[in-house]
Amino acid sequence: MIKRLVILVVVLILMGGSAVAEETGYGISLGYGEADTDIDIYRVGIKKDWPVQWLETQVGYVSGYFELSYNRWEFDDQDTNGVAFSPVFAYYFGDKDNSIRPYIEGGIGVTYIDEYRIGGRNLSTNFQFEDRIGAGVRWGFIDLNFRYMHYSNASIKGPNDGIDIFLFTTSIQF
Repeated sequence: MIKRLVILVVVLILMGGSAVAEETGYGISLGYGEADTDIDIYRVGIKKDWPVQWLETQVGYVSGYFELSYNRWEFDDQDTNGVAFSPVFAYYFGDKDNSIRPYIEGGIGVTYIDEYRIGGRNLSTNFQFEDRIGAGVRWGFIDLNFRYMHYSNASIKGPNDGIDIFLFTTSIQF
C-alpha cells in the first residue's frame, strides 16, 4: 500500500510540473498518519482553493479550500473506510505570488464511515465530525502539511470514544 502511494505521488509531481503556469486552484492530496492507538491512516483527497482573500496585511491573508477525501483506517485485521468533506480556513504568510508560502489551517467537516469500531474504540455512529488544525508550506505547486485531526460524533450517541490522528499530507496543486 505504501509503495503504491509513493509511486502515485511521484507520478503526480511529474504531471503537475507543467501545470504551474496555469494554476486552477485544484489539487490532489495524499496522506499517511497514525492514530494514538497504532491505527494506520491512509488518505487521498481532491482540494479546491477558495478564490478569495480576506484580512490582507503585509504579514499575510486569510483564505482556504474545500477538501473531499477518502480515508482508510487499518488496525490488525480491522479496517474502516470513510468519505469526508471539509471546508478549511487557512492563514497564508506572505503574498499570494510568493513561490514559498507557509500557512496555518483549521476546519470542521463531516465524515461518513462504514465501520465505527476499530482498534478498541467505539465511535457509535457512522456519521462523524472531522476537526483539524495544521501547519504547512506551499512551494510552487507542491503543498506539504502536517496536521492533527480528531473524529468524533459530538456525543450524538454514546459511547463517543473519538479518535485522534497525526497526519502528513502532500498535495499537488494544478
